[in-house]
Amino acid sequence: MTEAVARPIAGWARGVGRGTLVVLEHAGGMGRLLKAVVSAIVRLKVSAREVVTQMQVMGIQSLPIVLVTASLAGVVTSQQGGYQFQGNLPLYVLGSLVVQTMVLEMGPVLTAIVLVGRVGARITAELGTMVVSEQIDAYHSVGRDPVAILVAPRVIAGIIVMPLLVAIADLVGILVGMFAAKLTTGLGYESFLYGARLFWHSWDLLYSLTKALAFGFAIPLISTHMGLRTGGGAAGVGRQTTAAVMFMTLTVLILDALFPPLMLQ
Repeated sequence: MTEAVARPIAGWARGVGRGTLVVLEHAGGMGRLLKAVVSAIVRLKVSAREVVTQMQVMGIQSLPIVLVTASLAGVVTSQQGGYQFQGNLPLYVLGSLVVQTMVLEMGPVLTAIVLVGRVGARITAELGTMVVSEQIDAYHSVGRDPVAILVAPRVIAGIIVMPLLVAIADLVGILVGMFAAKLTTGLGYESFLYGARLFWHSWDLLYSLTKALAFGFAIPLISTHMGLRTGGGAAGVGRQTTAAVMFMTLTVLILDALFPPLMLQ
């Protein structure tokens, strides 16, 4: 009986140990990569043109799906809030619910998840393909720094673009939610805005944009780190891209859980 109990416990402990080692290994690798990125920026080795190109890829090309996601989030929040508030609370509180939900949570998190799937996976696949096709080795052989060329511009672009996308998502989600409230519950625009102002804090916008800044830093850093660790040919690129999406999604959710106790207390 003792052996039957001890065996699964030992297997669980080994699994936890292996998982811890993997996490520590990735943390150390990203720390070294971040140090190289900072060094490239300080030494002015990063091309401004490449940063602008990456901003276009991450920002302008991601804008349509961000707008669609924010609009749907605003509609769903407005409809569910209207259903819950009818007969229990003044309907103008729906304005506060939509605004607070979009600004504090839905806008930053949904935009980050969109960028994980659209941008993060793409970066990992691009860099992973370059690794397995020995293009990264070619950079080293001619004395060029792949971190300054491939990693730093993407990290800088993510930090700049993500707060802008989140601000647009917040605004669009609120406006669409206001229109949806008018159509589904009959709540007037003036009453909606009154409820929104009633519980609004100027700190909320800073909180939303700070979240966006953290997500915009984490997504390109993790995706480039995972891409540069790729091995095993085309199959390795697929496995690494899948793992990168998983790590980025978990990181976004973990950071999201850490923000309220750090900034809303």
